[in-house]
Amino acid sequence: MNKFEQLGLNESLLLAIKDLGFENPSEVQEKAIPVLLEQNTDLVALAQTGTGKTAAFGFPLIQKIDAEDRSTQALILSPTRELCLQITNEIKQYSKYVKGLHTVAVYGGASITEQAREIKRGAQIIVATPGRMQDMINRGLVNIKNINFCILDEADEMLNMGFYEDIVSILSDTPDEKNTWLFSATMPAEVARIAKKFMHNPAEVTVGTKNSGTATVSHEFYCVNARDRYEALKRLADANPDIFSVVFCRTKRDTQAVAEKLIEDGYNAAALHGDLSQAQRDGVMKSFRGRQIQMLVATDVAARGIDVDNITHVVNYQLPDEIETYTHRSGRTGRAGKLGTSIVIITKSELRKISSIERIIQQKFQEKTIPSGMEICEIQLLHLANKIKDTEVDHEIDNYLPAINEVLDGLSKEELIKKMVSVEFNRFINYYKKKRDLSGEKGERSERSSEPREIRAGDPVRYFVNIGSRDDFDWMQLKDFLKDTLGLGRDDVFKVDVKEGFSFFNTDGEHTEKVMSVLNGYDMNGRRINVEISKNDGGSRERRDHNGRSGGGERRNSGGFGGRSSAPRSGGGSFGPRKEGGFRSDRGSAPRREGGFSSDRPARESGFRSDRSAAPKREPGSFQREERAPRRSVGSADKPVGRSFDDAKAKRPRKS
Repeated sequence: MNKFEQLGLNESLLLAIKDLGFENPSEVQEKAIPVLLEQNTDLVALAQTGTGKTAAFGFPLIQKIDAEDRSTQALILSPTRELCLQITNEIKQYSKYVKGLHTVAVYGGASITEQAREIKRGAQIIVATPGRMQDMINRGLVNIKNINFCILDEADEMLNMGFYEDIVSILSDTPDEKNTWLFSATMPAEVARIAKKFMHNPAEVTVGTKNSGTATVSHEFYCVNARDRYEALKRLADANPDIFSVVFCRTKRDTQAVAEKLIEDGYNAAALHGDLSQAQRDGVMKSFRGRQIQMLVATDVAARGIDVDNITHVVNYQLPDEIETYTHRSGRTGRAGKLGTSIVIITKSELRKISSIERIIQQKFQEKTIPSGMEICEIQLLHLANKIKDTEVDHEIDNYLPAINEVLDGLSKEELIKKMVSVEFNRFINYYKKKRDLSGEKGERSERSSEPREIRAGDPVRYFVNIGSRDDFDWMQLKDFLKDTLGLGRDDVFKVDVKEGFSFFNTDGEHTEKVMSVLNGYDMNGRRINVEISKNDGGSRERRDHNGRSGGGERRNSGGFGGRSSAPRSGGGSFGPRKEGGFRSDRGSAPRREGGFSSDRPARESGFRSDRSAAPKREPGSFQREERAPRRSVGSADKPVGRSFDDAKAKRPRKS
């Protein structure tokens, strides 16, 4: 007997299950389905993402619906439109042999009148996002006052997204005697409050330990300098040649920036965030499901609809603000009993968060170091050898063998193998033998070098720049110019001191790479900017007001304006070196990705790139560096500035 039969499901559902190829129920299905079929009860089910929760409530719901009654009998609420559509499609697949049963998806970004029209034709089950559902109720387009079932799927995520008021309002519009089934990965206070307010003696089903992570996912973290975060991401991708991953960032801006840099560096990547249109989001997800995209860079909100099989890695490029959100992220991999890996890229200041996450998921992280260049080369070399071995031969090549044999005549087997592998491998070895390890080894650099010195992420870095009051800047105008040009926040540029022919300013160490690469050689109305790192960091950044001014002197540790903490920022940003794509791209005259290690990947670069660049637009050639000339004051071509960037005697600077 099929194990689904033992759960009490009827013949029409068993036929659909057979068509879908389901053999054994998951743990949450095995525990929840008999309870929901045998009892008219409320239910709270806690289980990780990817454990089959949709079928756990979908099968008993379909069996309990009266298909001959065309009125709305059930409402399923889900956090995002992607998840809403996914649940709708699955319910339709499960009910394919139930004649007369109709399910309608209700979500933003589509015609509300068309959705209302479909419901009016007869929809026993509505799957909706809270915002659109509340809108339809307010307009009188839907009636849920007589429903028998209400299901809250991914309840914790809906509340994290700020839908508490909407959910309370929607549930208040439903009858008290209905059954409410709440499915969630975690049980934060707001979820418990909803359960207490709208549920009556609910049955409880817990898979694993409450709020714990799934046992099929291993957890790793890599500690790097903040400015090396993007380079670390690329190395981890290169060290896993068959990676098929979701890369999580905290903000839409960082998501777009990281995706664009990966695409530029030759990786099959795309961004998924709330600024994309529905058509763009659908296109990205179609490409990702088709494996044309191997690194999907996403925000937490946008990723709620991702239900893609065989994701090998989840990469936390930045840790989430809420620890519980990590559980949802890691649940994207290790689904359906398959193994997966959750990777966290962090700085030293974030190490304490690892312990907090371990307590929540009740699993231990394994600390690892970013692979060295030579380790990556070895991995890629063996991957290439296996790829060659497993390649199926197209016998059309037989027609060209005589000419090929003539060209290769005289080469021994060993020489032929070496040359063939070197065609692909030389690119790797030439790139990584010039690169330093990211596992803590530091190179010696001059204090006056145009390259950034080794700096901890939270350390303030002081810069000298060859523009000042003669360029019509005061400290506020220069600060605005710098933050706009660099794409930084207002408080990311501070301690701006403007002098006659030059100026000083500070940023956190995590922005150093971007400051040096963007500003050096930047063409400002025919004036080429030069920026260098000062030996003096300009003092602590604490006690700054909203304009970046220091609290000053003895008052620095007393009251006054609420300055930002001097603790290093988490998150880092995506300011790794541009156009260093490892070996995914030939940066020469050959077309991108031709003949690279990833030649099995589709040639086209999938995804939708925003017209907004992560860095400001430049005039053609503005990134072209020239040989450094002596610094000169603006307006006097022959008069040298005559001050080093440590000279503090020029005149008392105005402090920002």
